[in-house]
Amino acid sequence: MKNVTKISFIILAAYTDVGHVKYLYFTILLALYVCIIFANVLVIIVICMDKALHEPMYLFLCSLCVNELYGSTGLFPCLLVNLISDTHEISFSYCYLQMYCLYTYATVEYCNLSVMSYDRYMSICRPLQYNRIMTQRRVCFLILLAWSYSFCQFTVTLSLNLRLHLCGNVMEKVWCDNYLLVRLSCSDTTVNNIYGLYATVLTICAPLVLMLYSYIRIIKITFRSSKNAKKKSLSTCAPHIVSLLNYSIGCSFEIIQSRLPKANIPSTLRIIISIYFLMIPPLVNPIMYGLKMAKIRKAYIPFSFLVAFCPYTSSLHPPLHLIPEPPP
Repeated sequence: MKNVTKISFIILAAYTDVGHVKYLYFTILLALYVCIIFANVLVIIVICMDKALHEPMYLFLCSLCVNELYGSTGLFPCLLVNLISDTHEISFSYCYLQMYCLYTYATVEYCNLSVMSYDRYMSICRPLQYNRIMTQRRVCFLILLAWSYSFCQFTVTLSLNLRLHLCGNVMEKVWCDNYLLVRLSCSDTTVNNIYGLYATVLTICAPLVLMLYSYIRIIKITFRSSKNAKKKSLSTCAPHIVSLLNYSIGCSFEIIQSRLPKANIPSTLRIIISIYFLMIPPLVNPIMYGLKMAKIRKAYIPFSFLVAFCPYTSSLHPPLHLIPEPPP
């Protein structure tokens, strides 16, 4: 196979010269990365060690936290190094590696949130059949499906990119972006654009249909239930809805702003938007799903010296057998 490009590095031109303030930013981002690692690893350890938490809801949560660690590791090390560097260069091979990590993280996150909505639908709308349908084997299959689809889908994208000949190496971003990389190409990108559109539509529409179906059924059955059942349903679905909206809005802003002219958005705001969906969900999700769930808090007793520093620990009921099936 011929060498597709003579370019050996990519210049991430979105970094601005902020003088010695960059060390303050470095410290803040490093602290944020440490908090993300700590929060997600803690939830993973608690779920793995406590057999009472080996239920579908918590297994999906464990998969979500593993993905948060995976995505954060794809972003933060390179971001921290480039922040204090004067050149803001990234090797061509590492650029592809970072793209692979971040794009698969984004797809796994969305698919995982989708199957979590399905789990809530099953537990609320079909509680009598829940244990028969949501077996550990099926849960593992759904988790494996979300991860394998994401990796296979972007592997095809990556292989299509490798055939491109690049005529430039300056990217207006703080991380390697697939869309901007394709725009640097002098080759025919028709196949890349067609497959990219197909993959984007499939990745967004399939999980979206499942989530809309799940929540339409949940809303329908909730309105036919008692006031207490409505409150329990809302309390168990609220963390998932907040996390889903937080992630979806962050991704939407990033997709839109990356395709707008640079002059339309201030550079600082552009940077914040571009890394929002990679920073905030990995920090918020362990709090929304982990620290606010009653069963996980109970399992935290051996880690009580850590939980003492977490003020947001109001009780939420697990989403199993919340609402009885309505009479026909």
